Amino acid sequence: MKRILLVLIAGLLGAPVVTGQSSPAASDSKTAETAPGSLTPEERTRAVEYLTQTQKEFLAAIDGLSEKQWNFKAAPDRWSIAETAEHIAVTEDLIWDRVTGKIMPSAAAPEKRAEVRGKEEMILKVIPDRSRKATAPEQLNPTGKWPTRAELVKNFVATREREIAYLQETKEDLRSHFDEHPFLKTMDAWQWLLFNGAHGKRHTAQILEVKADPNFPKS
Repeated sequence: MKRILLVLIAGLLGAPVVTGQSSPAASDSKTAETAPGSLTPEERTRAVEYLTQTQKEFLAAIDGLSEKQWNFKAAPDRWSIAETAEHIAVTEDLIWDRVTGKIMPSAAAPEKRAEVRGKEEMILKVIPDRSRKATAPEQLNPTGKWPTRAELVKNFVATREREIAYLQETKEDLRSHFDEHPFLKTMDAWQWLLFNGAHGKRHTAQILEVKADPNFPKS
């Protein structure tokens, strides 16, 4: 399990591995496998609810922070809330662009569905688990991309809302378009979007850890 967690995060873009809450109800894999065309109602609802829930959790975690709190570091080698929030937003964009720019334009391959059956359960359980640590790929490290907190939040919300709207409205078959993860191997587009929510949930927990630090500013 430890090895799986590390490769899920650090392996997202092929980066080297460095050692270091509740999930939605399970979908009916048989229904998902046999449904023609679009997502099943269960798959659509599950993803929309999960992305909506994890968005609310993230925004609540960063709401009302002072500049001192926003930039507080528990240690020199630890991320501040500002840096963690940027990592969430950058990764959100990267995965969304991957789904819309690479995975869905690729040829449908429904014969691969069996390879990914049930993989979402691992994603939703293991990715948010903060008991084991991982190092982010260099291109997902915070660099101060957004000049202000408001711009970061605006960008994240815009991307997440596009994802949610897409899941609500699309007639495309997200379960028949795939991309290879370096260690998880085959994942379908629906699972990649769930991965985005799980990744945000993981780092929202990291933000809460910063806020729980005994030296975290009171205001």
